[in-house]
Amino acid sequence: MSDKHKKSSPYTADRGIPGAFEGETVTRRRFMNVTAQGLGGVAVAAFALPALGFALGPVFERTKMQWQSIGPLADFNEEEYIPRVFTIVNGIGEAGKTTAYVRLRNPQIDTEPEDQYNRVIAISTRCNHLGCPVRFTPAAGKFLCPCHGGVYDFRGIREGGPPVRPLDRFYTRIEDGSVLVGARYSVNSELRRFSPRDPGQPVDGIGQFLYPARFSTPKP
Repeated sequence: MSDKHKKSSPYTADRGIPGAFEGETVTRRRFMNVTAQGLGGVAVAAFALPALGFALGPVFERTKMQWQSIGPLADFNEEEYIPRVFTIVNGIGEAGKTTAYVRLRNPQIDTEPEDQYNRVIAISTRCNHLGCPVRFTPAAGKFLCPCHGGVYDFRGIREGGPPVRPLDRFYTRIEDGSVLVGARYSVNSELRRFSPRDPGQPVDGIGQFLYPARFSTPKP
């Protein structure tokens, strides 16, 4: 009966632990180990949590759309594309620039709903197969990708090759006689707008759910 009592006693002396003192429930060695481990955990958290927040913070931060002038409205027409270079990522020099082919909206061929953001059509030069730069060929009236044979029609809709969706576009607006260009967006085969996706990510059918937009995607 007494042996059973000693085994279940909360006191270290009753349990026969070496170096135990009467009335204590935790040995000094165990107390020091737990304290050292706790302080170590606090130190690790002090270094790891700020670094983790710095790394993951931009993922959940929605960027604000920036508008840039690409020239007066008189520079553009409905029949031909005019290339324009502008900045999409600030602070990295030439690497942060991109090119868009720009023309005025033509009601005879541009049948998607018109609003303040597509009265001027600005089409991205990045192929939606692997991201190679496409070039508009006036003689053929098509966008051609030299890397893997992607072909897009005059409106940027895929006609052949491996691309999975039409060429992306940029939001545009007209202000004080100038054309402003904003953020990039993706379109499906019916030119319905979607938040920008990466090359190789379709937005028709189930593809729009398999490849959701990033948290950082700006809103117009």
